[in-house]
Amino acid sequence: MSRPNAQSMKPATAAKKLDVYLPATPAEFRENPITRDELAALQADPPQWLQQLRKNGPHPKNLVAAKLGVSISGLTRGGVTEALTTEQIDALLEENPDWLVAERATYLNVLAEQRRLKALAALKP
Repeated sequence: MSRPNAQSMKPATAAKKLDVYLPATPAEFRENPITRDELAALQADPPQWLQQLRKNGPHPKNLVAAKLGVSISGLTRGGVTEALTTEQIDALLEENPDWLVAERATYLNVLAEQRRLKALAALKP
């Protein structure tokens, strides 16, 4: 059994590191392993397709959640199961549906509780 090159990664890993939605990337990107040097080059000087993908989407769930100010689980509870474009995210923010308001409040409470617990842990010897 041959060992894959330790200096390359699967396209899914590279897409995650670039914060892009893998199915929206060009076929050449999706079908070939990406070396660390290629990834660094994409990060340093993004090609047009990567610039457009980052600007307009579709965006992966983690970025959609961050832009909406909710958790990924909150997206699912709100019925968002697919990647969204920037335009769709902006429309949701403008519409501000009830589920989004509730999930944002829940997310803020979770973050506040995490900060409280971290502060308590820091006080313990």
